[in-house]
Amino acid sequence: MTTITTEPTPIARRGAPAVNGAKLFNRLCAVCLTLFALIWLVPFVWALITSLRSDGSITQNPTSPFAGGWSLHAYSYAWDNYPIGTWYLNSLVISTLAVVFTVAFCSMAGFALAFLRYRGRAVVMALIAAGLMLPSEALVLPQFIEYRSFHLLGTFWALILPSVAAPVSVFVFQAFFRGIPTPLIEAARIDGASWWRVYATVCMPICRPALSTVAILTFITSWNSFLWPLLVLNQTKSQTIPVGLASLVNNTNIQYAEVMASSVLGFLPLIAVFLVFQRQIVQGIATTGIK
Repeated sequence: MTTITTEPTPIARRGAPAVNGAKLFNRLCAVCLTLFALIWLVPFVWALITSLRSDGSITQNPTSPFAGGWSLHAYSYAWDNYPIGTWYLNSLVISTLAVVFTVAFCSMAGFALAFLRYRGRAVVMALIAAGLMLPSEALVLPQFIEYRSFHLLGTFWALILPSVAAPVSVFVFQAFFRGIPTPLIEAARIDGASWWRVYATVCMPICRPALSTVAILTFITSWNSFLWPLLVLNQTKSQTIPVGLASLVNNTNIQYAEVMASSVLGFLPLIAVFLVFQRQIVQGIATTGIK
């Protein structure tokens, strides 16, 4: 009697191609990310180097970053001759208030869409979704007429109130609230908690990733807003950083070093905010499932 035995295939040999493929894919992703990061970093580095040069050397040798030497004269000149400090304060006040009101109202709207059942809920959802399809430029004229009738042109409220109606933020909170276990909400309701108490004491402490994501993205969007502040704010001292920087460009005499120095001073706060809160941004996006 003969016995036929088959030699088992090693498990490690079966899994070797998959492991190598995963490593190759990770390396490819790392290379692509590095290349894109370098491409996006070039304008920032170019603005920083140009801000450290003199206007004469920039005019004579615009493509040579080391011609004429480097100095901080453009920064001191821009800070002393332009109201950059006032523009900073205006942008900070507008962006902070926009974050506070956006988080408050959009979180309540997302909570209502996630847990409350009422007549017309589908219509409300459709209207909020329609807000995602409209470009911001299409709303400029209706908003201008509306805020002019309320006598809010030239005030910070004309910049804060439009940013509160953010459909993306509403869906961020709704997606996070829907991930909260239903038994937790039902237990709070059985204990006699009102919907307001459930929202304030149960849901909001849990949704810190979504809250930080909405807050940071709202701050950056409000800080970088240009078209609407340009139309609404007509006084130099009430302008924000993007509008103020645009006013420095003169068609007859462009002071490149001063303009670049002002631009560097303008985007430094955004870089600081992103570097400090980048973990919260990634955590919030991963938790809420936003693509």
